[in-house]
Amino acid sequence: MRLAAVRHEGKTQPAFLFEDHAYVVDDVAVASQGQHFDARVGAPGLLAPGHLQRRLRELADHVPRVAGAGHVHAHDLSTLAPPIPRPGKIICVGRNYGEHARELGNEPPTRPILFAKLNNAVIGPYDDIVRPAGVSDLDYEAELCVVIGRGGQHIAHDDALDHIAGYCCANDVSAREEQLGMGDQWLRGKSHDTFCPIGPAVVTRDEIDDPQCLRIQCRVDGEVRQDDTTAGMTFDIITLISYISDAFTLEPGDLILTGTPAGVAMGRTPSPWLQPGQLCEVEIDGVGTLRNSIIDEPTIAHRGAIAYTSAT
Repeated sequence: MRLAAVRHEGKTQPAFLFEDHAYVVDDVAVASQGQHFDARVGAPGLLAPGHLQRRLRELADHVPRVAGAGHVHAHDLSTLAPPIPRPGKIICVGRNYGEHARELGNEPPTRPILFAKLNNAVIGPYDDIVRPAGVSDLDYEAELCVVIGRGGQHIAHDDALDHIAGYCCANDVSAREEQLGMGDQWLRGKSHDTFCPIGPAVVTRDEIDDPQCLRIQCRVDGEVRQDDTTAGMTFDIITLISYISDAFTLEPGDLILTGTPAGVAMGRTPSPWLQPGQLCEVEIDGVGTLRNSIIDEPTIAHRGAIAYTSAT
């Protein structure tokens, strides 16, 4: 099952992604069973184990038939919103591919490096990435995103897979000077609006045989910048879930961005930073593709001045 979200008539609604179109869950429910699906339920509720999840899976089985018969409206992929519009937590893992750590002059870490992005950064799979005013070193990071379905704390390795609802693509967009050159301001450099494209849909766990052998690529205007497989992770997904849940409780709809392979702009000389007008794509086998254009932040007439001073 591939659970997406579409923007339609001023609303964002859960939808099934099937072939090259999206079909609103409620439309499928009416067409196949003659009754409405409660569209007020957000993505975390749909992904959590329970009766809504079971009904969602039943409806997903009807999609090929009702879509093929033209009984439901087929929404173009350009209407897709982020499948998890406001995750409670976005937990990121730094330097989780050995070659990426080395391209930055580091050895692979001996334990996971965790940081966070704020949920205002989340955008859809085809929305624009906005380069903030004053930022000239905008970077890309293609990542496999794990979506939590069952919450928990102190999750054992052997149980970790049962807590996964599914997977999607993510791009951990970064402003490098703000992240590193201003005194390790990771939250600032990683959390500008639009800095976390995700999607195109949450691909449920049963559709991915082995999340540790997926090819992952980033392309900029068709040029391959990153190309690896998720086998290159230093810490695999079950290790990450167990380690993270020892620190804080995971909840349905939380996102874990599992790290990026080598090839980021910061690791190249000269650094090919993202520029307005470029198209940045993140593709993961079996999961999907993000396609986000880069635009400049609109000019603001009266931008407040901020003075940066050292702490005393």
